[in-house]
Amino acid sequence: MNIEYPARELLANLPTPLQALDRISETFSYPYNGPRIWVKRDDLTESAMSGNKLRKLEFIIAEAKAQGCDTLITCGGEQSNHCRATALAAAKAGLQAHVLLRASRNSDAGALTPDGNLLVDYLAGARVSLYPLKEYLSRLPTLFEEWRAHYLQQGRKALCIPTGGSDGLGIWGYIAGAEEVIADCRGQGFEPEYLVCATGSGGTQSGLSLGCQLLGVSTQVTGYAVCDDEAYFLRKVAQDVADWEARYPNAVVDGFTFDTQRVAVIDDYIGPGYAMATEEIYQSIALLAQQEGLLLDPVYTGKAFHGLLNEIKRGRYRDCKNLVFVHTGGQFGIFPQRAGFKSSWAEK
Repeated sequence: MNIEYPARELLANLPTPLQALDRISETFSYPYNGPRIWVKRDDLTESAMSGNKLRKLEFIIAEAKAQGCDTLITCGGEQSNHCRATALAAAKAGLQAHVLLRASRNSDAGALTPDGNLLVDYLAGARVSLYPLKEYLSRLPTLFEEWRAHYLQQGRKALCIPTGGSDGLGIWGYIAGAEEVIADCRGQGFEPEYLVCATGSGGTQSGLSLGCQLLGVSTQVTGYAVCDDEAYFLRKVAQDVADWEARYPNAVVDGFTFDTQRVAVIDDYIGPGYAMATEEIYQSIALLAQQEGLLLDPVYTGKAFHGLLNEIKRGRYRDCKNLVFVHTGGQFGIFPQRAGFKSSWAEK
């Protein structure tokens, strides 16, 4: 199927590599009869803007420019990968970024020493508004509207971007991503039985799921939840696809119906909560770094890969030949959680 894409701002270095993780695959092939694990290196979409968010931002920024916007307002946690990528992408595109952040504790920007993604937000010149957890959760839609009105009063126009850029516009990033990874795999002589990703705001899984169905492949997309439960993400994927269908009715091919029954989410590896990891998750991150030289983060990719390894042990992927893990980036999130890795650098 030929997919007609809307306008996009070229920001990412595409296509990203598809690499086999043969050492880790061998470790889990016996006695679990696990698959050959491949990794789609979307952590390499760009150096500092890196990660899955950049694919979405290519379409979001193009839409912002088409609407005559000069400012991007978005939101996320204190260490949001999406907000960091938005801040840098906006700078590259000549736009202003304003990030509304959920504080991890009762603090304000003046009292906080920036680290990780937050430090990059400031370096990129983004305006940072840091809110206590309760205020952020209770007032987020109002905050967006207040800041939109603030810029309008200044004669400026802002585009408001939801968490993770995950909606019917941002979904285009991983419709294109699905098309790319399936082409990568075919170039290696196989069609993957599974695509696996971390699921945090839902947009990446939505795009991969929709993209695979549009392409007519049987590949199963499975998201490993890092925050909300399975029921939430099943609804979120369906909502994102419905939003896409409403926004782009001409993109929907006659006779195509998105099959919500093919959406799969595993929510057993969230740990204590969003952005909180367990010792086992930190150990899985260290294992991959030591066996493959590949860095994951404890918020998204580390949890998902830890879950994947455990599900291989439980036999979920028994007799599967090829599985692709989509590395969605997030390495800046390692540094604020450095204390969790203490056992990894202790003398052995």
